[in-house]
Amino acid sequence: MQALELIIFAVLAAVVLYQLYSVLGRRVGRQPEDNPAPVEAPRGPVVVEPSRGEEADLASADGLAALRARDPAFDVGHFLGGARQAYEMVVRGFAAGDRDTLRPLLSPQVMEGFEGAIAAREAENRTETVEFLHPPRADFESAAVRGDLAQVVVRFLAEFRSRTRGPEGEGVDDRRTAELWTFERDLKSRDPNWILVNVDAAAA
Repeated sequence: MQALELIIFAVLAAVVLYQLYSVLGRRVGRQPEDNPAPVEAPRGPVVVEPSRGEEADLASADGLAALRARDPAFDVGHFLGGARQAYEMVVRGFAAGDRDTLRPLLSPQVMEGFEGAIAAREAENRTETVEFLHPPRADFESAAVRGDLAQVVVRFLAEFRSRTRGPEGEGVDDRRTAELWTFERDLKSRDPNWILVNVDAAAA
């Protein structure tokens, strides 16, 4: 009986040794001789050019940094709050033909264009009122400093209802607008107010 047990243990040992050999003797993974010849890296610096969107972001960041370097108190959130108020005042003032409200907020060139449109409307005996359906949205677009002049571009999205009255009667028009407004300030001036110097259409 004891001899039979020894034979069984010997057979089991042989099986285990064979399995170990079959695993340890097998090529597992990459071997040193499998490595291909190294690929020589190109000489000189590798330049990754930013996309247009990244370029715009970099330019905007640089412009904001330049503005804060000249005016450390400049705060984007505070500025956008004031720009939103100015936007509503300008839109309502233009509709009402309120030149006294518009003049301090606009550059002479922009005021000239607005005044021409107001005069043409008055010559046709038309009046207009504006009601905002939702608070306008104001987003920081970019900033730049040129000499002593700082410019900030704000993207406005707005929905409003325009009511016009003329010789033919009354009309109601609901509008959704997207515009880029450029505000400017002389950094040497003690006057902290910004004025509107340009208006461009923007993608909605």
